Amino acid sequence: MSLEVFSLGTSGMMPLPGRFLTSALVRREGELFLFDCGEGTQVSLKMLNLKWKKINSVFISHMHADHVTGLPGLLMLSSQVDRVEPLYIYGPAKLGEYIDANRKILDMYINYEINFIPVQEGVILETQEYTVNAYRLKHTKPCFGYSIVEKDRPGEFSVENAKALNVEMGPKWGKLQKGESVENSLGQLITPEQVLGKARKGRKFSYITDTKYFPEIADFVHDSDFALIEGMFCADLEEDAEDKMHMTSSQAAMIAKDGNVKKMGLQHYSPRYSDYELKQLKIEADKIFPDTILTKDRMSFDIPNEE
Repeated sequence: MSLEVFSLGTSGMMPLPGRFLTSALVRREGELFLFDCGEGTQVSLKMLNLKWKKINSVFISHMHADHVTGLPGLLMLSSQVDRVEPLYIYGPAKLGEYIDANRKILDMYINYEINFIPVQEGVILETQEYTVNAYRLKHTKPCFGYSIVEKDRPGEFSVENAKALNVEMGPKWGKLQKGESVENSLGQLITPEQVLGKARKGRKFSYITDTKYFPEIADFVHDSDFALIEGMFCADLEEDAEDKMHMTSSQAAMIAKDGNVKKMGLQHYSPRYSDYELKQLKIEADKIFPDTILTKDRMSFDIPNEE
């Protein structure tokens, strides 16, 4: 089962040539989750051949222009490509006002259902296979980080054990793999534990941007297989980062290390840095957390299943 992360933009505050505003998309078995939607989001989606009308849910971190100004265009374009499925948009309470105002002022033609869900900390979406969790960050406006957390999958099915326990091949094998007990050909009750191996841990993706550093963020991203974390400034501007309620790449690395993250991608870079100067962000982060990626626009990352 695939779980892919696409970085659609990595810039903070203003877009630059080749560096659009911060946004990321996660694709999980055909479901698409969009995180933030600044200027340039649609361009990256097009360049990556990702179908925006297939986006199921949008998660907005906070109400600053560099994270939401791409949303009205995305909503309008989805009507032009004949979207029919409902779109679910999650974010701070004022996001609902922003959507309504844009629909009215721009006289948007919307031919599909838009559902806005104001975010509170905790589980904000749950299915049989995963949850999406929100965490309150510390910024100049209400701001949330998000995690997609898969539920553990059943262990590997043992054909050998099933045959030895006289369970005939067919629907009963499927039920056992779904966690249901069945009767074998002798009328005996066979439980999933008798034919399944150890449960396989689900995967976790986390998205953190626009926040001052505080150590508790590590608890939220704990055990993430991949986390996109803001590393806006180099360490020499740590005081500026604190004043503006942002983070340095070193602070992002501390969160990844303390949170036992497997791999971290930096994002939301200050426009003061050229592409060459961005390398210093990674150099500083690597000293603390070597599994750091200097994320660039339109990079993609595959999160494999645990075998």
